[in-house]
Amino acid sequence: MAADAITVPLSSTAEIPIGDSSGFDWTGFYAGVFAGLQSSPAGGDQVALGVNAGVNAQFDFYLLGAEVAVRGLTGGVGESTYGQLLGRAGLIASDDVMIYAAGGYGIDLGPPAEQDALLGGGIEYAVTDSVSLRAEYVHGFPLEGGNPKDQITFGANFHF
Repeated sequence: MAADAITVPLSSTAEIPIGDSSGFDWTGFYAGVFAGLQSSPAGGDQVALGVNAGVNAQFDFYLLGAEVAVRGLTGGVGESTYGQLLGRAGLIASDDVMIYAAGGYGIDLGPPAEQDALLGGGIEYAVTDSVSLRAEYVHGFPLEGGNPKDQITFGANFHF
C-alpha cells in the first residue's frame, strides 16, 4: 500500500485575494442632469433644472473631484440662471455608494448680481457601470448681494 507523502508548502508566489475589487470605479469624467429647489429670502422658493459636468479621481476608498453646473430657476420672484463651480471630496462607503462634501463658488448669471461661497454635501449611488443617482444639499453664503441660499437637488450622472 504505497502512497505519496502529504506535503504542506511553506512559501508560495501565488497571491491571496484580499477583497473583491468589482465595485464601481468613480474615476473619470461624467455629465448629468438634475432638478431641485432653491430657497432664499430675496428669491423665495424656486424650482431648478440644470446640467452638470465634472471629473473624479478615486484613490482606494476616497475621492477627489471638480464639477461645474448651470441651473435655470423659476418661481418665487421670477426667473434666473445660476452657475457654480464645486470641488468634491468623498469617501467610498460601499462598492457602489459614495458620500461627499462639496465647496466652491456660485454666481447668479442674471439680475440681481449675486455671488456666493458654497458649502454642502451629498450621496451618490451607482445604479449601473455608467449611471449613478445622487442627492445633494448646498448652502450659499453671500459674498455679494446679501442673499443666502439653500439648494436641494436630485439628479443622474452618466460616467464615461
